[in-house]
Amino acid sequence: MADSSKLSPGELVRSRRGKDEGQIAVVIALADERFALVADGDKRRFDRPKRKNVLHLEPLGIVNDEVANSLRDTGRVTNGKLRFAVQSVQRRLEAHAEEKGE
Repeated sequence: MADSSKLSPGELVRSRRGKDEGQIAVVIALADERFALVADGDKRRFDRPKRKNVLHLEPLGIVNDEVANSLRDTGRVTNGKLRFAVQSVQRRLEAHAEEKGE
């Protein structure tokens, strides 16, 4: 099971439950020990993140340093950076799936 101590701002996650199931997003902040705020820069913008239960998020084990540094330094990140982070991870996962033959 996912644990909030494993999640950190800038980490990429996949939604396991809800309308956005299967979507990749970036953790913007941890609301408390049970909830994280996530955004993808497209449907969920930085200024209106989705509040998700951490048990419904699958950590991908990838932290985007540019997003994490921006959040740490200014407390904000551009939607373009979020979109770029999500798209680069999607391309990497698709390439990995092709190598495996899925």
